[in-house]
Amino acid sequence: MTKVTEKCETSDKPVVICDFSPPRGSDPALLSGAQAVSPDFISVAYSPGKAVRLDPVIAAHAIRQQTGKDTVFTMATRDMNRLAAQNHLLGAALLGLDNVIVVGGDAFTERDLKAVKDVRDFRPTELMASIKSMNEGVDYKGLKLRAPTDFCVGATIDLGRGVEREARLTRAKSAAGADFFITQPVYDLEQVERFGDAYEAAGEGLSQPVFWGLQVLDYGGLVFGDVPQYIREELDGGRPGVDIAIELLGEFLAAGITNIYLVPPILRGGLRDYEAAQMVLEAVEGARRASPPAHPPRT
Repeated sequence: MTKVTEKCETSDKPVVICDFSPPRGSDPALLSGAQAVSPDFISVAYSPGKAVRLDPVIAAHAIRQQTGKDTVFTMATRDMNRLAAQNHLLGAALLGLDNVIVVGGDAFTERDLKAVKDVRDFRPTELMASIKSMNEGVDYKGLKLRAPTDFCVGATIDLGRGVEREARLTRAKSAAGADFFITQPVYDLEQVERFGDAYEAAGEGLSQPVFWGLQVLDYGGLVFGDVPQYIREELDGGRPGVDIAIELLGEFLAAGITNIYLVPPILRGGLRDYEAAQMVLEAVEGARRASPPAHPPRT
């Protein structure tokens, strides 16, 4: 399997990770949405909406078998102790899955906690560091594994929580061993610049690839991030979310941002519109065939 960092190093064209929600069932046909998109990587989320869904490792493996596409799986520290997490990672390694994104997982509400426990035996940075130790052949007890793993580790950035705070967290994740980052959807490129400045203010600039979030919105659908009022008004006025996403894509590329984390429309009930995401991916493909961006990428 191609690693995310390898693709970034070898490609002089835009690289796209597309978000994918695992289904609420085990029928292989429920993974058909993966057939509709053609990104560089399909990234399987971890239990969106805190709902019972197909395990991301199994889903990523099945998608790779069905489509031949490179995949990424997600792990949340919320639900596993250290033993379970490393067992899970060894299973992923056996299946040839090399790309993993580490998240904390959304906090359970008081109502949730009446039915389920919050584990969090690892903090995200601790899990990242432990994965790097597994890559060196050592488990969380300090014992040697029979064979080392070879994971490429991703982490998240959410600029909605404040650029200075996220710059500090990103530096900690970088020190823990993160190889690449994905961000929540971004609508303001000045925010990207402010984050870069905040990160550099504490030392050297960020060297790992950052995949900047681009969400395809849908009128009446769910949104992530701070969507500007003018975009909300355009959606309310009937402008297709795909058109807005393609326009934002053009702004990204013009600014030299060529690593994209594409978030397909999230409809009510948790369904996804992967056909809409593919329209944006076709615009990316058009950019790949065109000349390189006018400005060198920052990340």
